[in-house]
Amino acid sequence: MFLCVSPNPANDKRMTLPALIPGEIHRAQTVQAFPGGKSTHVAMVLKALGAEPHWIGLCGGSTGSALLAGLNELGIKAQASSTAVETRTNLEIIDHAGVVTEIREPGSPVSAAELSTFERACNELFEKGKESTTVIFSGSLPVGAPNNFYAKLIVAARAAGCRTFLDTSGEPLKLALASHPDFVKPNRDEAATALDLKLTSRESTANALSQFLLYGACSAAISLGADGMIYAPEKNAPFCFAPAVSLNPKSTVGCGDAALAGFAFALSAGSSAENALRTAAACAAANCLADSPGAIDKDVMDKFQSQIRVETFIAGP
Repeated sequence: MFLCVSPNPANDKRMTLPALIPGEIHRAQTVQAFPGGKSTHVAMVLKALGAEPHWIGLCGGSTGSALLAGLNELGIKAQASSTAVETRTNLEIIDHAGVVTEIREPGSPVSAAELSTFERACNELFEKGKESTTVIFSGSLPVGAPNNFYAKLIVAARAAGCRTFLDTSGEPLKLALASHPDFVKPNRDEAATALDLKLTSRESTANALSQFLLYGACSAAISLGADGMIYAPEKNAPFCFAPAVSLNPKSTVGCGDAALAGFAFALSAGSSAENALRTAAACAAANCLADSPGAIDKDVMDKFQSQIRVETFIAGP
């Protein structure tokens, strides 16, 4: 089972405009709404790959109800932990030049009691799934949650025998490393901020991955956008590099989430490091051409997967 944990979910809204000009009045040409948030994108990609993911998140208000309804329409089993506040909405604006502007709401504060209820619900699912479950923690934490919230959940999931994957940033990422997640996947900016490093080359990125493993992660990958992706499958093992697929993206929103789903799906099936990275890179590329974040076409993913050539390398001292 794949369990997608979403402490701070969202609905996605996509608008298209001729151009985005600060200070001006704009009339959107199209407006589309989708179930969203990083964990939802992960669940959608897992569903496209043939898995049956279970999603759990903190939800409240009419936007929370809309998110749950959207997940159910997609055939994704969704479990809500109720909040008194509205679930947030993230806005994606695309102009005619293909420039994407994202506006992400922080979300409203949740109470300690609501967080405790959510944590208990997650722990029950960890115990129910045990060794057969891959748990994927995605996204930011809600306002009011302690920075070690992911760290606590990872400890509980691992104690139950679950495999744990994490995609977050900032202090929650740094604190979670000591809980020994099986896999972490920040992007370049998130990794640079967490480690206070500049990632300007393959070697500096490999060094950052080594530090994530030194601080407690069992394996790690860093997505580099148009510069590809680098994966460290374990300590003292060669690094794997996958170049980005050459294409004209509709939008890159959700590509990191698609990559995370690809890693989780492939590694949980026992794939080699090279094939896991190939699957992740192909999912990210397919997401670039999807009609909405996470809505990848499996045939497109398969096509890209057959084209990607993964390289292995050993970084210098």
